Amino acid sequence: MDELDVYQRQGLGHASGVGRQCGLVLVDFINGFVDPALLGGAHVSEAAQRTQGLLHAFRQRNWPIAHARMVYAEDGSDHNVFCRKTPSLTRFTETAECSQIVPGLAPTAGEYIVRKQGASAFFATGLADWLRGKGVDTAVVVGCTTSGCVRATALDAMQHNFLTVVVADCVGDRAMGPHQASLFDMGQKYADVMDRDELISLFS
Repeated sequence: MDELDVYQRQGLGHASGVGRQCGLVLVDFINGFVDPALLGGAHVSEAAQRTQGLLHAFRQRNWPIAHARMVYAEDGSDHNVFCRKTPSLTRFTETAECSQIVPGLAPTAGEYIVRKQGASAFFATGLADWLRGKGVDTAVVVGCTTSGCVRATALDAMQHNFLTVVVADCVGDRAMGPHQASLFDMGQKYADVMDRDELISLFS
């Protein structure tokens, strides 16, 4: 019996589906998480490029879009244990270039900006309430990194009782092992995992 057989035998991996209203949550597509010289990698850059088409599809339909970015106070007053684990995060302040959303995915008027100090875009932010206020029942999660902030955001989306979709070719990580393992784990427990074009095909 291989690993997938174990999950199937135990009843995991069922589809939760896509509901009536999708909202797109872009997680940390910021310069510092795309640039391999900082906290990014080539795989993240590819995911950001793929996400442009999905973002366009949401904008065409005037569907809710939220952009999450890591932002800490200049004076260090909100530094936390996450910063102790990854001290370079303290560079991600409001005006720092590394904390700015990449140009190809820059927000437009009416799109929600989430400033976060933790892994999940939902933790200690107003994201869940904003999505519910827009009538969203399905959170579509893209961004980076797959094994970190994307996974945390997808888990919290499910725990806030949103149907959750992780778009496999619109998420990226700095290493393929954690990326692939996280997609498998999320798909078995917390979210539906599908490619961008498969998801877009459901919109028509």
